[in-house]
Amino acid sequence: MPAQQPTTELDARYSSALNPRPGASEVTATAWAEAQGWLEAAEIFWVSTVRPDGRLHVTPCIAAWHDGVLYFSTGRTEQKAKNLAHDAHCALTTGANSLTDGLDLVIEGRAEPVTDRARLEEVITAYETKYGPHITSPEGTFHGIGDAFRRGDAVVFAVAPDTAYGFGRDNGVYSHTRWTF
Repeated sequence: MPAQQPTTELDARYSSALNPRPGASEVTATAWAEAQGWLEAAEIFWVSTVRPDGRLHVTPCIAAWHDGVLYFSTGRTEQKAKNLAHDAHCALTTGANSLTDGLDLVIEGRAEPVTDRARLEEVITAYETKYGPHITSPEGTFHGIGDAFRRGDAVVFAVAPDTAYGFGRDNGVYSHTRWTF
């Protein structure tokens, strides 16, 4: 399935374009292709979900960007799975964790459980390519952290972006890009 191309917009309110430094190059929106490269390379993401009582739940996870969709997994009884069963809206964030260099990304969308076996096999391959074969069990089910994964009692979620944000930093030049799908 070909990835959907978003509308790209630079938000000058939060970019160096508002207050350019002398001699600095013009601030432009980050290209979606560049953002996808960062999504493919990022090792740790933070997934934010909402509990049924409205409180937020944020936790680190690993994720794989594949065919325009961000995939992550969790145990079926874990808090994020319970939250997503109640409200599928979520955000995944990742970034460079630097004040002066890099690109921080926020992907907002709905987490849909992956139930199709062929698609799950593609996602397993994407995970193994990115993180190595230790991320899956010999049976091809996700495992790794906690008893739920060791038993293979996990669910894989697919998040196709509705909106994404990129917060770029390049030696003191800042950009804020919004992608709308």
